[in-house]
Amino acid sequence: MADPFYITTAISYPNGPPHIGHAYEAIAADAIARFQRQQGRDVRFQTGTDEHGLKMAQAARGEGVEPRAFSDKMSQLFQSMCDILNVSYDRFIRTSQPDHYRASQAIWQAMEERGDLYLGRYEGWYSVRDEAYYEEDELTPADDGSKLSPHGTPVEWTVEESWFFRLSKYQQALLDHYATNPDFIRPESRRNEVVRFVEGGLKDLSISRTSFDWGVPVPGSDDHVMYVWLDALTNYITGLGYPDDTELWGRYWPADVHLIGKDVVRFHAVYWPAFLMSAGIALPKQVYGHGFLLSRGEKMSKSVGNVVDPMVLADRFGVDALRYFLLREVSFGQDGSYSAEAIVARANAELANSFGNLAQRTLSMIHKNLGGVLPGGGDAGDDVQLLDMVRKTVDEYVPQAFERFAFSAGIEAWLRAVFACNAYVDAQAPWALRESDPERMAAVLGTLVVALRKLTVAIAPIIPESADKLLSVIDAGEGGAPIAQPTPLFPRLELLEDEEEAA
Repeated sequence: MADPFYITTAISYPNGPPHIGHAYEAIAADAIARFQRQQGRDVRFQTGTDEHGLKMAQAARGEGVEPRAFSDKMSQLFQSMCDILNVSYDRFIRTSQPDHYRASQAIWQAMEERGDLYLGRYEGWYSVRDEAYYEEDELTPADDGSKLSPHGTPVEWTVEESWFFRLSKYQQALLDHYATNPDFIRPESRRNEVVRFVEGGLKDLSISRTSFDWGVPVPGSDDHVMYVWLDALTNYITGLGYPDDTELWGRYWPADVHLIGKDVVRFHAVYWPAFLMSAGIALPKQVYGHGFLLSRGEKMSKSVGNVVDPMVLADRFGVDALRYFLLREVSFGQDGSYSAEAIVARANAELANSFGNLAQRTLSMIHKNLGGVLPGGGDAGDDVQLLDMVRKTVDEYVPQAFERFAFSAGIEAWLRAVFACNAYVDAQAPWALRESDPERMAAVLGTLVVALRKLTVAIAPIIPESADKLLSVIDAGEGGAPIAQPTPLFPRLELLEDEEEAA
């Protein structure tokens, strides 16, 4: 049986339409899932939406509809985004689904049976936008004299009856887990932040609300709904059939990686493992907090007016060009920036001019000069040297980089092999060999087809649609049928006038 691999994204909060940050995380998780499938792993990939909480209730009220109707409409936007971006999820989970209510109430009862829940009164600072509680020393003053959370969001003083979780009880257990599992939180900078936070002391956590009712009801306390983060985090086990011990649960849990944004690391690396410890459930193997995607170096904000719809970008530049750019341009784990001119420059130089042109001229020459029949590769020194370099790249450098989520480094290695193939074409000049040595021309083109196939398989997790098109042509030709006249995989992109002005 294949080795299982379970990957999740942070489920998106659909109080507004998807932005490029949601697309970035989904694309990165998809590339990991596709790569692991290539390695022969039995992959389970889950994404979805986190639909409860005060922020959703307020957004629904602003639209004049019930929260469930609002959630239905907004969640569909996120699922459509994933589908358009070729995100190969196995389940798109919604926290308003019945099996999620069952799982959330089951983990609550398991924590209660452990003696880790008690009824009390919450008084403190709460950010509706973050759906998070903050201590006084974490806040900063705003210009108008109010207070702001560490993320710059407004907070309000909240007083209500609440169920509490004994988070303080798990401080040492968490620190011990971080120490014995150094890869539990990645990258290293996120791990250091979390360790410092937990070493500073943990207070018990309010995990229910009574001021609104859009959420999972607390078992035995019908006037309480669960704190949205307890409910949301439980999605990772809901999707595997918890608590019914289904085949999926036994096969895929614990998760190999929760891929999340750096702004929600605390919830995933402190609260979630503590909840799981309390419930007697194994902890995930890794929480990976990636960086933010910035627009021309600035964090995206509705007030600034630089929030970009990823569907507009996908339509403008092409899905694969967008996927390639995001994973090539940004060193994963760090913050990165994007702009129209940067996307155009990368897509043209690396996809159209380098890889696309290599495929186009190789297959065009075969179609024109060999009747479309793919020739065998050559065994001359230059042929062997090129294929050895390509094999080393796609069998060693690229997989090693993708295994540790270093997409940019993996693509950089892949590009070096693409450049080597283009240099080989220029040096061998098969167009000149057509007259002087047609047999050698065929060997050169056959060598290029072997290299091209390997390069296409290696980059397929990043640009799946284009890779599938190219592989279908090569695979059909390897069956002996003549290939059709190839068409360019990556049309050259041009900057529009308003994009040039923005640059």
